[in-house]
Amino acid sequence: MRVRDAEHGGRPRLTADRRVAADAWVVTGVDGRADRPAGGLGARQSRAPGPRHLDADMAGAARPAAWRRAFTALADSRAAATARRMLGRGEHLGVRAEQRAAVDATDAEGMAADVTAVGARGAVDRVLVVVVAALIIIGLTMVYSASQYAVPGDPGYWFRKQLVWATAGVVALAAFARVDYRAWRRVSLWGMLLSLALLVLVLKVGTTTYGAQRWIVLGPLSIQPSELAKLAMVVYVADWLAAKGDDVTTVLYGLIPFGLVTGLVLALVVLQNDLGTAIIIGGMALAMFFAAGANIAKLVPTITPLAVLGFFGLVLGRGFRRARLAAFLNPLPPGCQDATSYQVCQGLISLGSGGFFGRGLGAGVLQAGYLPNPFTDSIFAVLGEELGLFGCALVLGLFAVLAFRGFRTGRRAPDVYGALLACGITCWLVLQAVVNVGAVVDAIPFTGVPLPFVSYGGSSLVVSLAAVGL
Repeated sequence: MRVRDAEHGGRPRLTADRRVAADAWVVTGVDGRADRPAGGLGARQSRAPGPRHLDADMAGAARPAAWRRAFTALADSRAAATARRMLGRGEHLGVRAEQRAAVDATDAEGMAADVTAVGARGAVDRVLVVVVAALIIIGLTMVYSASQYAVPGDPGYWFRKQLVWATAGVVALAAFARVDYRAWRRVSLWGMLLSLALLVLVLKVGTTTYGAQRWIVLGPLSIQPSELAKLAMVVYVADWLAAKGDDVTTVLYGLIPFGLVTGLVLALVVLQNDLGTAIIIGGMALAMFFAAGANIAKLVPTITPLAVLGFFGLVLGRGFRRARLAAFLNPLPPGCQDATSYQVCQGLISLGSGGFFGRGLGAGVLQAGYLPNPFTDSIFAVLGEELGLFGCALVLGLFAVLAFRGFRTGRRAPDVYGALLACGITCWLVLQAVVNVGAVVDAIPFTGVPLPFVSYGGSSLVVSLAAVGL
């Protein structure tokens, strides 16, 4: 569109949309004047300039400079607008970043306060210590009550022995707590090799009791290597998984070596006819493997066929295990006359006769010759008879608190090794309690494992307390 410019004698001037096209053929010389191309219009206007032509040339030379100034101003305005938008967006992002940083700082301060509080207490979880102490006291009380008829004329025989083991366990707990847990990484391999040697030795010289060859007798002492294997296994596997890092997620460097090490330990334990301990060690190792970052999708195709083969080979392949499975399916035959389900039947009767608050300490009847192993594998049944549902709920609640504090310790550990160590020990103790209580209440087939800190057993008590000290 052409418009008239009054200031230039009515000559037509270009609007803004045409200035761009005009600027395409205007070339600015070195001296600042606007030169036109050599041919065409520039050639026709190459005659000698008069005054009018000089004015026209000067006006023509001024136009490109004005256009450049206009375009420069327009570009500057657009750049300013863009800068304002970017600044606003940056301020918005900056506010969000500051808010996120404030939240992270608050979380970090909370974690630092927790760590400082733990350090001020000497790196001791007082709640965990109280829970373990309560379980030991309950265990000593129930061992005395459940074993008072075991030795005629000496009702405190087994209580005194358990008290000695409890004292040794507390000493082990204090000793292990004073040592930095990272120091155990240097001896984890040697501890694992020693544990494997003892598991092989017990198959050669071990003493068989209740169908299981799992004790090595050394004079007045008897050692159960499978209990030591739990502690050695958790220390070694935690060290191995922490050292592997991201290779844990692979099959070649993660799943296969883990399966070989765990399978070797489980095979030696199963050869002792101690399926309950094998279940605990296997479950503990799998929990640690999963916590280290293993892909559960890779574990399921491997574990499922092994579990099926293990069920048919280990459970159905042995006569006494088939009998325990039959007792699990029929736990209450008339009069508890079936020998295979006798212990399960008497345990359920003992639990049911306690009611809500029990008969009272020392007033139980079933442990007086009716209930087998009343102060070892079946002590939870005696607890239910004498302390009732209240006592059972109290013990289960203490184990729930132990699980919470153990996993909390693992979550706040300063390194991967500490987290895996806490996870493994917690899963070990809680899973063993679940297996023992589940067998007594007939939730799972009966298997002989002690209730941690409560049942009689020197090896189990000392090793479990040492693990808590870690």
